[in-house]
Amino acid sequence: MDTGGSWTDRAERSLGAAGYRRGGARRAVLELLDRQPCALTAIEIEQELGRAGGRSARSAAGSLRPVSRASIYRILDELERLGLVQRVATGQAMVRYEPVRPAEHHHHHLVCNDCGAVTPFSDQRLERAIVGLSERVPLAVSEHEIVLRGRCRDCAD
Repeated sequence: MDTGGSWTDRAERSLGAAGYRRGGARRAVLELLDRQPCALTAIEIEQELGRAGGRSARSAAGSLRPVSRASIYRILDELERLGLVQRVATGQAMVRYEPVRPAEHHHHHLVCNDCGAVTPFSDQRLERAIVGLSERVPLAVSEHEIVLRGRCRDCAD
């Protein structure tokens, strides 16, 4: 994928090259995903775009309108087909999505079994251990995802 500009700009160029038209709903979803530190569900995307401080799509007339859940799912499917977002399996019966970014932005997820909070984390020692393991197993590891489950500090108190 193209490495110039923001993830939103790169995603729009990829979508355009694949024949998708520009649109206010798509741009709103892209911008929201680009500024998130971790994966979101389609429902969380809808809620965030609907908040007063959130961003809605602009209609052709220039007025703001909410982005429908159906549009969000359609946009996420398009982005996933093009390898621009990845599904994150947190085991909560809800699919979460986050932008596919360069390796230096790679992170894993902590999931609270009680409240469902999802928190990103990175650990260079863990990454080095995975590289070492990759050298010892009969598989050329090309990607990996780690989800650690337990109770967050708020729920453990």
